[in-house]
Amino acid sequence: METTQPSLYVVPTPIGNLADITLRALDILKKADVILAEDTRTSGFLLKHYQISKPLQSFHIFNEHKTLAGLIQRMQQGEVMALVSDAGTPGISDPGFLLVREVLRAGLQIDCLPGPTALIPALIKSGFPTDRFVFEGFLPHKKGRQTLLKKLAEEERTIVLYESPHRLVKTLEQVKEFFGDFRLVSVSRELTKMHEETFTGTVVDTLTHFQKKEIKGEIVMVIHGKEK
Repeated sequence: METTQPSLYVVPTPIGNLADITLRALDILKKADVILAEDTRTSGFLLKHYQISKPLQSFHIFNEHKTLAGLIQRMQQGEVMALVSDAGTPGISDPGFLLVREVLRAGLQIDCLPGPTALIPALIKSGFPTDRFVFEGFLPHKKGRQTLLKKLAEEERTIVLYESPHRLVKTLEQVKEFFGDFRLVSVSRELTKMHEETFTGTVVDTLTHFQKKEIKGEIVMVIHGKEK
């Protein structure tokens, strides 16, 4: 039997600027019995900033399989939990999917709050078509990477990817190889932070720009779809 009160709240947190958290998110974090955090240090800083004192429990990709059964049992016994990631919305290229699936299978209720995610600001700032787009998250590091890039090169919708700073140049080189020199690319980094930057241009121009500088921060890459 399903309960009417959510047992799990999925709570988006700011991707950089702490002021981007919603009033409802703060309210849920204050009321939850326990907060499941990807990194308790990162989430602890956020909670301290807003003077929220709640038990924090580590929940990340390295322990989520081991802890699922125990968490579900505790929710069935009445505990209300809030799931947060280091930044943005849990489950979007972050831990969360497995927990959400198992909570639903157990017949418990979930509520997901709307809130920050890096892909939407980067998509809009690119100036590329936003009516239809495909989000691929992080590309595979090795197996299947080139196959996927070849497939995406034929995609007519705008493409959104996540990338790490140390892999950005390599990815741009591969986009140049498979998409051609003149495909438009927009790279956003450090969104909402002091050193926020968005560079938009051809693959060649974008590659040249980032080859000349030290790259820091989380990266969102937006690629213009193939022209019909």
